[in-house]
Amino acid sequence: MSRSGNGILSAVVQVGAALVNALTSKDKGAAGHGARMGTGSGSSAGTLELSPGQGAGEETIEIDPRSIRDLRVSYSPDRDGDPDAGEIIWTWVPYAERDGRGKDRPVLVIGRQSDDRVYAVKLTSKSHDHDRDYLSIGSGSWDREGRESWVDIDQLYSVHHRGMRREAASLDRSRFDRVASILTGRYGWRAVP
Repeated sequence: MSRSGNGILSAVVQVGAALVNALTSKDKGAAGHGARMGTGSGSSAGTLELSPGQGAGEETIEIDPRSIRDLRVSYSPDRDGDPDAGEIIWTWVPYAERDGRGKDRPVLVIGRQSDDRVYAVKLTSKSHDHDRDYLSIGSGSWDREGRESWVDIDQLYSVHHRGMRREAASLDRSRFDRVASILTGRYGWRAVP
């Protein structure tokens, strides 16, 4: 095996061992709310710290939006520390490859799924002019660099309350209504005033 292959294998083994350790540890603080993925400074093997939205049972899950029939798109932002419809929050979002990788990114909460989960659509700052699966919502305080943001209207996520890293901003009602109109038109969901 090549030198780079050994390095990758070694990293995978370290991450796997750290994950097992984190999941079986009696010290819940190691993988709790607010943690990050990284290596400990005093450990040669490293430790795995999961981001909110990445841990078992609290992970952010991609859902086929065409499989959801009863989603009620609503607007009810409330800066109370919980994800609410109309808010842009940061959470860990899995990559499309569904191989366990992902990254922290902003998502727009569009409705409630259950007592402890909400539905959300992801945002990106990568330009998607003339792409029918993206809608520009302009810029806002959720992006520190003030870049234009685009809503990916072709992907839907289930976000656990403890999967939220932070509330970033409330999207104003007019921009939220534009997103809601596109989503309800495409998927047949119902907008709740």
